[in-house]
Amino acid sequence: MYKKLKIIPVNLLAEYRQQVSAGLQPAFEGLKDAEISTDTFSFYTSVSAITSSRIEGEQMEVDSYLKHKMLNIEYQPNLVQKPDDLYQAYIFAQQNQLTVTCFFAAHQLIAAHLLPQSKRGAFRTGNMVVMEHATGRIQFEAAPASQVSTLFNLLWEDIEQLKTQELSHAEVFYFASFIHMVFVNIHPFDDGNGRAARLLEKWFIAQKLGPKAWYLQSELNYYTNVNQYYKNLNSLGIFYKQLDYQKAMPFLLMLPKALAV
Repeated sequence: MYKKLKIIPVNLLAEYRQQVSAGLQPAFEGLKDAEISTDTFSFYTSVSAITSSRIEGEQMEVDSYLKHKMLNIEYQPNLVQKPDDLYQAYIFAQQNQLTVTCFFAAHQLIAAHLLPQSKRGAFRTGNMVVMEHATGRIQFEAAPASQVSTLFNLLWEDIEQLKTQELSHAEVFYFASFIHMVFVNIHPFDDGNGRAARLLEKWFIAQKLGPKAWYLQSELNYYTNVNQYYKNLNSLGIFYKQLDYQKAMPFLLMLPKALAV
């Protein structure tokens, strides 16, 4: 069924199914919007945007951002601009199908205050070493710039194939996590890769399982367990060519835990 996948590993799927709770599907189906959400304010989208931003070192506090979105309280522009850009990218994703064109458009929104216009929704052209925001330590060396386009296209071919296949809830979560991980390791953009990866993960789930995915607090779960998040991402190795996806299981198992958040 998955033999045609180009870059996403499938050899951990059987073990993953054994480790993931049988309650994953009913827990997902039980997701619902927050009562305080309105036509102009999405509580869970706000939480997703600010917690994903906090993972990347943004200073805006979660509670303050929710007041900003819910009560229109004004803060300094440098605090709200990047989370607001990400919020708009989530809204855009909720209103559009997951296609490569829409994904690049979403990155343009994400990077509105991160990158010059020419760099938004465009592959990086230089090599990149990824640093951990909290400590400044080197996390890993991303894919060589000369391979970024090829590797990204392979990933997107896998996404397109998976979009056409009938998958169980556990399989959707497995592939969503691997899409997140493979994307981060390619690191195709000059900035905004982490934010884009977490959005892409959720967008894929929504594409396969419907709009309840937007109520899944995956970003909050990663933020609450940010040290483990980085540790699990980094456990594959430092150099792109030497990544060992056999060590991916701890990261893959983080996403289902978001159902309990």
